[in-house]
Amino acid sequence: MANGNDFKGESPWGSPPRGEGKNGSGRGGQRPPNIDELIEKIQKLINNFIPGGKSGGSRPIIFGLILLIAVWAFSGLYRVLPDEQGVVLRFGKFVSTTQPGLNYHIPYPVETVLTPKVTKVNRIDVGFRAASDSGRTSGVGDVPEESLMLTGDENIVNIDFSVFWVIKDAGNFLFRIQSPVETVKAASETAMREVIAKSQLQPILTKGRSTIEIEVQEIIQSILDEYESGIQVTQVQTQKADPPDQVIDAFRDVQAARADMERSKNEAEAYANDVIPRARGDAAKILQEAEAYKKQVVAAAEGEASRFVAIYNEYAKAKQVTQERMYLETMEKVLADIDKVIIDRKAGGVVPYLPLPELSKKKGSSN
Repeated sequence: MANGNDFKGESPWGSPPRGEGKNGSGRGGQRPPNIDELIEKIQKLINNFIPGGKSGGSRPIIFGLILLIAVWAFSGLYRVLPDEQGVVLRFGKFVSTTQPGLNYHIPYPVETVLTPKVTKVNRIDVGFRAASDSGRTSGVGDVPEESLMLTGDENIVNIDFSVFWVIKDAGNFLFRIQSPVETVKAASETAMREVIAKSQLQPILTKGRSTIEIEVQEIIQSILDEYESGIQVTQVQTQKADPPDQVIDAFRDVQAARADMERSKNEAEAYANDVIPRARGDAAKILQEAEAYKKQVVAAAEGEASRFVAIYNEYAKAKQVTQERMYLETMEKVLADIDKVIIDRKAGGVVPYLPLPELSKKKGSSN
């Protein structure tokens, strides 16, 4: 940031040759006019307007005054770089801002120009100090009075974050607020405490950080706009969000237990997803088998009933014949697989029995 009257313009007599000069404008290609010729022309012009100008002791004094006035007038030229914004002060009072390029202001001491960098991204850390801030060669220093905050569920969280900002309006930035860095820091801490006070601990430590960062950025920007600070907040970045150091071990145990609970829950759901479909399949199979058995039994019963009806109809037509046939069929089934002994009371005892089936079996085996 430049202070005071920084004259960054080109030479009053033209641009220097390309590659020369300290203003880095890159314009040139023409040699500046000869100083002696310019002075001679100015002297002739003065002689034409001053009575008795050809004689004289007062001529150098007048010429010197005119030359000083010309130099003073040309000293109002200044150049604003692309990453800067010009702030014009008139007797120390802010009057206007100018954009990058070659500009002019009333020379000192009437007006002066400040050219702060407006594209540089500034960073403010809240809750901790980096090595360069704390004066140490390495490590990060925690600042508990800034980082410890009370959550909405009455827990304490240790949160560190950084705020990135740029200058949006150089005039307001320089003259509307007295300490811009301290203002941004105070607004950032206020916004973060407000958001944390409305949030639960678990989202703060896990998946809710991005939402918190966006909300904090909006609150910070609204505060700075209300102050007309000329500052634009570009990003809020959470560096750390943990429980206080005194209880962090117990909290990690709780987190581990919660992770075990989630793992067990997932395993149980996986087992349920495996067993329940299988049980449903088995139930459907049993139902289908029962339905098939039902149909089989019903069909067999209907067949037996039809057969019984058919036999009954034949029995009604010829009872004696049907009884004998049924008796013979039944005896054939009963005596098919047993040894037979024939006893005839009239014959006086056991009647010799010729086992024709056995003989036929032996005859067949011998062949």
